Amino acid sequence: MAIHEEDIRQALKVVKFPGLTRDIVSFGFVKAIAVDGGKISVELQISSADPDAAAQIEREARAALESLPGVEGVDLHSSAQVPQAGPAETAILPGVRHKIAVASGKGGVGKSTVAANLAVALARGGATVGLLDADIYGPSQHMMMGCTAKPMLSGDNKILPVDGHGVRVMSLGFLMDPDQPVIWRGPMVMKALQQFLEDVDWGTLDYLIVDLPPGTGDAQLTITQMVPLDGAVIVTTPQDVALIDARKGLAMFQKVNVPVLGIIENMSAFVCPHCHERTPIFKEGGGRRTATELGVPFLGDVPIDPAVVDSGDAGTPIVAAHPDSAAAAAFVHLADVVRERIGGK
Repeated sequence: MAIHEEDIRQALKVVKFPGLTRDIVSFGFVKAIAVDGGKISVELQISSADPDAAAQIEREARAALESLPGVEGVDLHSSAQVPQAGPAETAILPGVRHKIAVASGKGGVGKSTVAANLAVALARGGATVGLLDADIYGPSQHMMMGCTAKPMLSGDNKILPVDGHGVRVMSLGFLMDPDQPVIWRGPMVMKALQQFLEDVDWGTLDYLIVDLPPGTGDAQLTITQMVPLDGAVIVTTPQDVALIDARKGLAMFQKVNVPVLGIIENMSAFVCPHCHERTPIFKEGGGRRTATELGVPFLGDVPIDPAVVDSGDAGTPIVAAHPDSAAAAAFVHLADVVRERIGGK
């Protein structure tokens, strides 16, 4: 049976980057393929800071190739390139001191709310802060931060972020029709994120908060490969299903060698504004338990407060709208903890 190059590529598409959902072919790791009768030769160039991830990819690729009908021998050459903060990366965000990703294993846990309030809390603490909405499929930061103006261009044709409560905000929501879905394949997502990093004039920042989409996929790997992140914050809720996905998100960052600053438990409990009794509507303590089990810091929890939703919908995060509330105090505390974890001002 004749073996064709396309057969080899299809076989390698079953090999995923460890912890992610995308295959090594679409990531461009397959650099060369040669076929000589029943013998095939493949060259892989793997971009990963984790040697275990590279070794796993090589093992799975070899097994996939050897399982092809008609294959008599496999000559697999692989090399791993470790993403480093070199001149190219420095040129992308030359004035940004600290880059922090806010992520979640699943949607609906309040990740964007946490990112927005962390950014505002850091800014109100005296830092210069940017907020990048990297959730390409569901951008929301332009609305949550109350940004109604459209981005302008600088003299050198760079996009200028829009100010929202003292934070420099950039989101695809500024540029898209709110009623039109974003139906993009992986390469388009990566190109959009690259433009947000390279073509936006972020200026000098103490912190750039990156609001990632939920789950593990193209956007996460693009950001981690292009930007030397200081760390990632994992947002979860107390339910068991959310905690399972939080574990996946944490494992993904560990695979790409990004420090996990810790876990935040959102919607931890409802605090009655009259009697101050705590009611754990969605359970409580799961985030702390998960952090302990996985050996990462528990950064803190945020109570359930309808004002958090109302203020976000109104375009004023609760840290700015109701700074004396328990939820705002929790976000300010979390900002202080994150600042201490990365040694920022």
